[in-house]
Amino acid sequence: DTKEVEVHDGWPKVNEFSLDREGFELKPFPAKFSKYDDDAAVKSDFYPQIEDFVARNTGAKRVIIFDHTIRKRLPADLKVQTTTQRPAVLLVHADYTEKAAVQRVRDIVPDEADALLKGRVAFFNVWKSLYEPVEELPLAMCDVTSAPDEDLLRMELKYQERTGEIYVMRHSPNHRWYYFPKMQVDHALLLKTFDSDLNRARFMNHSAFEDPTTPPGAPKRESIEVRTMAFF
Repeated sequence: DTKEVEVHDGWPKVNEFSLDREGFELKPFPAKFSKYDDDAAVKSDFYPQIEDFVARNTGAKRVIIFDHTIRKRLPADLKVQTTTQRPAVLLVHADYTEKAAVQRVRDIVPDEADALLKGRVAFFNVWKSLYEPVEELPLAMCDVTSAPDEDLLRMELKYQERTGEIYVMRHSPNHRWYYFPKMQVDHALLLKTFDSDLNRARFMNHSAFEDPTTPPGAPKRESIEVRTMAFF
């Protein structure tokens, strides 16, 4: 159900956004890595930078990275995607429901899950451009304070080996959307995708979108998102 919505420039308020209120923040991320086509290097050299970035900006005592995805505008006739090379998602969604987040903790750290789930657990995505400022298919975030839980709709994801679930969201004119035009390579977005604390932002919906102000011939968006779970 495609809707036209107003997406606000987030730069004037960049220092006001809060992971625990709106559900997202943009932070400096000095570019210290460029081998995104080398999966082993991403895991050995880039992951530690992400772990440090999440811990410093959230106060988490422990951060575990469980996967990453590089997104590009792929050819329309491409039939095969890989687990790490996918197109941008043009669908408003939050990556986890509470059930899915708890199950992911049990899947990733089964021996520690019971103990870890007794404390606060939060999931954060780190999203950034690979090589160029983002001009095409930027990412938009919906302010959690404008999106009550009754706007969330559970959607099942059927995989060969399991069934997962995420939230999608019904449209409302009350939703407030933000993005950061021409986000630079040395910036990264922190996106809150789940929080076990009921008094904080919990499920932040987001989506790539077709920006009508994108100039003709703008570099195609190439981005990476790294998914993490954090324990406090």
